[in-house]
Amino acid sequence: MFRRKEYGKSKIEKCPFCNLQSIYTNKQGFAVCKDHKDSILNDMKCVCGDYLDLRKSKYGMFFTCMNCGAMSQTKVFSINEVKDISEKKKVAKNENNNSQKQISKNILNKQKREVTIRSDDPLYFN
Repeated sequence: MFRRKEYGKSKIEKCPFCNLQSIYTNKQGFAVCKDHKDSILNDMKCVCGDYLDLRKSKYGMFFTCMNCGAMSQTKVFSINEVKDISEKKKVAKNENNNSQKQISKNILNKQKREVTIRSDDPLYFN
């Protein structure tokens, strides 16, 4: 059955880290999302155990192995675990954890107090 072509639906690249639609390119040349534009992909290994070389062509990024040959991104990502090894993300995570701990401590330190407002009180009409 013939399916009609739709503009913008032919090639939608996904971020290898979070599977969101990618709009940026990182230092290695991968199409990534906004959150991972400074991230770096870890070293990938082939099924045979050798490290894979990252290559770029007019059709996109792919990996090559000296023994096995060319492999697509999807195949390599299914074999290996995709991790971000950039330093900025590690520092940002530590800062976020510290700020969340401080916020939760501040909330716990605040004590709830009960306020009673009577009809003859000037705060009643505010």
